[in-house]
Amino acid sequence: MPLILKQGDQSQRSGVMQLAMVVDDSKLQRRILGASLKRWGFEVVEAASGQEALEKCRHRLPDLVLSDWVMPGMTGLEFCRSFRRLSEGQYGYFILLTSKSEKAEVAKGLDSGADDFLSKPVDVDELRARIAAGERILEMQRELTGKNRLITDTLDELQRVYDLLDKDLLEAKKLQQSLIRERTRDFDSGTLSLMLRSSGHVGGDLVGFFPVGNDKLGLFGIDVSGHGISSALMTARLAGYLSAAAPDQNVALVKQADGSYKMRPPANVISMLNSLVLNEMETEHYFTLLLAEVDLKTGDVLMAQAGHPHPVVQRQDGRVEQGGLGGFPVGLVDGMVYEQFKVSLSPGDRLLILSDGVTECPDPNGKMLDEEGLSDMLYGLRKVAGPPLLEAILWQLTEFAGDADFPDDVSGILFEFKGC
Repeated sequence: MPLILKQGDQSQRSGVMQLAMVVDDSKLQRRILGASLKRWGFEVVEAASGQEALEKCRHRLPDLVLSDWVMPGMTGLEFCRSFRRLSEGQYGYFILLTSKSEKAEVAKGLDSGADDFLSKPVDVDELRARIAAGERILEMQRELTGKNRLITDTLDELQRVYDLLDKDLLEAKKLQQSLIRERTRDFDSGTLSLMLRSSGHVGGDLVGFFPVGNDKLGLFGIDVSGHGISSALMTARLAGYLSAAAPDQNVALVKQADGSYKMRPPANVISMLNSLVLNEMETEHYFTLLLAEVDLKTGDVLMAQAGHPHPVVQRQDGRVEQGGLGGFPVGLVDGMVYEQFKVSLSPGDRLLILSDGVTECPDPNGKMLDEEGLSDMLYGLRKVAGPPLLEAILWQLTEFAGDADFPDDVSGILFEFKGC
């Protein structure tokens, strides 16, 4: 609390007010008020009119203003309004000296920006009490201004950090998308198309393929738990374990004596990955996986499932078949055994491996698309092929959800078998 010393005490006062301005056309009144203010530790500046006071305020703004209401030329009210416009960045406590006591006049003064009123002739003790109250108000106001400035500076710094993070995440998104080097590839007996769309900048979904000799193809769809950077880092590491560019590092491939590669049974590969995650990776993430080996000559597909949604087979006539063995996600329980199953594609049939971001996409009421909704969607799109089919699935998901921002990553593999 600011301290105002007793009259006659020449010691320094402690408070937020330092410079006081007395504005009155009466020289005697200015001298009387100024003498009291100086005894209380103020530096005092005088002005004989509102216009003169404004000129002095432009050079240095006072902390306290005592201004007569009725003055020739610019009135105290007009000076108060001009003072407020001039001192927007620094608040000064303004006391009007007046013989007016009507409520309407007082209200007019408050509307003009005055903080307080004193009746003339001014009582010294009352003036000291009003100044003490004003100092408390100014102290709180300046503390609030300082805190607001600190908040503003903090928000600016947070915005700068956010912008840097956003820039880094955009780069991370480009890097994650680059994990899918080819979005489509044509084979003699079929066409492969890939889709990856993260719900944020980066996500935990990954799809890909790798050749197995000249007549077989490995396909994988991965969905790492969670979202964001840590999930994306996990997908990047898993991409290395199933790399098409470095077959020697691909855990699904075994090098033969003649230098060619053969694919391990999908169930065995998933068991190997489960052991790798639990024993060699320090992570709390787990993931679902569907791993398939496609025979490009016969259309036979050997698959193993680890908690990933069931694969979808759409026959040439548009019928949709969904089924699988489910399985347990990778990275939760050591020693899990996975099983395999086979589907056969005929010329004109197609295989879809989709993440749960498709079937678990909710509409505005929270109802999920589910497998039945996916079947209906695919039947309606039975005449659409290749990458346009994957794009159409995204468009229809957007219409179903009522929003282009899905709550989960959406990824998919489409293999259309033409036959030899």
